[in-house]
Amino acid sequence: MPWRVAAIAILPAFRLSVEFQDATKGIVDMAPLVHSRMAGVFAVLADAERFAEARVEHGAVTWPGDIDLAPDAMYRAIKATGIWVPE
Repeated sequence: MPWRVAAIAILPAFRLSVEFQDATKGIVDMAPLVHSRMAGVFAVLADAERFAEARVEHGAVTWPGDIDLAPDAMYRAIKATGIWVPE
């Protein structure tokens, strides 16, 4: 599946550089979400050290505590614009 995440790099300001299995690359900007009143489970990622614990598992970006991002939605946005800002 091309939307599976192959690699990530932690960037400053709660952003990630992501690369998918088909070599599509882009940026995920988590800052608006992690600092939002509506952050829900993502609120814990407002701690930069916790955010930096991101890793790739089974083609998805994950954090400890069963927090993950939808790789298919991320892929569609990055394929179209080069950036994904989850809400």
